[in-house]
Amino acid sequence: MTADRPTLTRPELADLLTDAAQSVSGILTTEYPTAASRSYLHPVLGALSAGPQVVGKLSDRLEGFVAAEHPATPAGLFTLASHASALGWLTESLAELTASVEEISTRVGIPTESRTLVVPASGDAHRDDFSFSALELAAIRTAAEATNLAPDIYVEVLSQSLLAASRITDACMEISSGLLEDAAYVLDEATGDVWLGDGPGSLPTLVRSLLARMETVG
Repeated sequence: MTADRPTLTRPELADLLTDAAQSVSGILTTEYPTAASRSYLHPVLGALSAGPQVVGKLSDRLEGFVAAEHPATPAGLFTLASHASALGWLTESLAELTASVEEISTRVGIPTESRTLVVPASGDAHRDDFSFSALELAAIRTAAEATNLAPDIYVEVLSQSLLAASRITDACMEISSGLLEDAAYVLDEATGDVWLGDGPGSLPTLVRSLLARMETVG
């Protein structure tokens, strides 16, 4: 006969969410060596390399938590919902990042006519919403030459890379912040009736955020 497993204490549940938050935020500080021939991908390669590892880590922890704890207490269920929401959100965000990188890779693989950025007499170059000095243009040309891309194509794919990096950064920051808020709630405020309260205030931060996003899209 298997002995009953001890229920995790609220501090232990809070630690589970805090550790998850630190893992997610760590994605943004990961550095990945980028060859000069792929410098336009530098903004996203760190997250692209670390993200799947963090997803796997969070997934393993969630499975282990469910298997060992069989969450039944309000605090345990609250922790489960928060952790699962974080995992789902992060997985979706990384899928979007991967899709963006694939689009960039497809773009640079399309044969294009050799084009250059024209430098006006004033010494500045303008392309859409960008304005470059002569020094910046020289750096762009050097970087583009290393990637075997025309300068304007290089600027285009680098901009797409920076945009993708901004999106994954926003997602990771929101996920990490939500997990920390939920950890504080579990540690300081969660009680036996946490799931019995009226309104969305009794739901984990990330669950409320996801519901708000769904309402916005709808």
